[in-house]
Amino acid sequence: MTGPLASLKVLDFSTLLPGPFASLMLADMGAEVLRIESPTRMDLLRVLPPHDQGTSASHAYLNRNKRSLALDLKQAAAVEIVHALVKDYDIVLEQFRPGVMERLGLGYEALKAINPRLIYVSITGYGQTGPYKDRAGHDINYLALAGVASYTGRRDSGPLPLGVQLADVGGGSLHAVVGLLAAVVARQSSGVGQYLDVSMTDCTFSLNAMAGAGYLACGVEPEWESHVLNGGSFYDYYRSRDGRWMSVGSLEPAFMQQLCAALGCPELAGQGLSPSPEAQKVLKLALQVEFEKRSFDELCALFAGVDACVEPVLRLSEAVEHPQLKARALVSQVPRADGSTQAQIACPLKFSAGLPEPRHIGAAVGAHSDEVLGELGFSPRQISELRHARVIA
Repeated sequence: MTGPLASLKVLDFSTLLPGPFASLMLADMGAEVLRIESPTRMDLLRVLPPHDQGTSASHAYLNRNKRSLALDLKQAAAVEIVHALVKDYDIVLEQFRPGVMERLGLGYEALKAINPRLIYVSITGYGQTGPYKDRAGHDINYLALAGVASYTGRRDSGPLPLGVQLADVGGGSLHAVVGLLAAVVARQSSGVGQYLDVSMTDCTFSLNAMAGAGYLACGVEPEWESHVLNGGSFYDYYRSRDGRWMSVGSLEPAFMQQLCAALGCPELAGQGLSPSPEAQKVLKLALQVEFEKRSFDELCALFAGVDACVEPVLRLSEAVEHPQLKARALVSQVPRADGSTQAQIACPLKFSAGLPEPRHIGAAVGAHSDEVLGELGFSPRQISELRHARVIA
């Protein structure tokens, strides 16, 4: 199995999460991904705990199946190496602030002159234009400026810091992959590549699919716990007697009837459709009383055979053992350099033709420098000279 993207070759200059998650998806689907890393400025993801055998688990996962070439891009010889690589690569993925790649001689126009078919993807916090283009930011800032945090939280405690980096991954990584694959399709007919400007804030703003549409078309400003899906109705989480939680999404009448019947309070089922905020508050309190009568295990057993859109809030240790996730093979064993394996989240996409098996966890900085330069035609002596001059590592 080679994977549906086996024809693509990607030069990945990104670090941390957004770019690496995007190139992980490409690598899992068969693309050849070469990371261009600094030999002196470490990707901070490499030191992020927890560590497995001295390697960051996050880095090992996000950079599996990718080779690493360590280049000091401030040196002219390193830039020349990139220029040579670009002749044979389809995609450049970078995550620097606007203007950095241009100053290095590696901007889109410079590389397009070498390879007109090149697709060049820039992921930044705020995009290549606008007053915030040079401003620093993190996931929490993009969620705040995109309006998402203004209605994701509780009235009495404010916005919630999400455990998943929604703006980085949902905004940056996934949109970058969709965009660059669209550019690949366009190139099939045009014969030329193009530049893709991916702003994590822009893409996160577009995720306001329901609340944002309501505001723009009708002027309805969403607030915390103000509508059906953000805590303004019984669609919510409920605590068990022993302090665990259950999720309740029983929006449709048939599901609501099954929920209330299972809890022994069928008389509450008719209140689920009430648009009154006060009625919803009363209903939520009544449901909470019923949930708190039972332990987490009792609730799991109670709803195991009830199709009411009620599921337990699982810890990760429980999620990986859940029969549904196990049946979907969402954990894979990925080879380490020493021949052992590390458990990692598997590619979630299921292709009828299958995907290639994971080849290796994230590699050490410059682990493939000699190999890559050898493929470019550099002799062992030339490679040694480049290493001595600290152009490569």
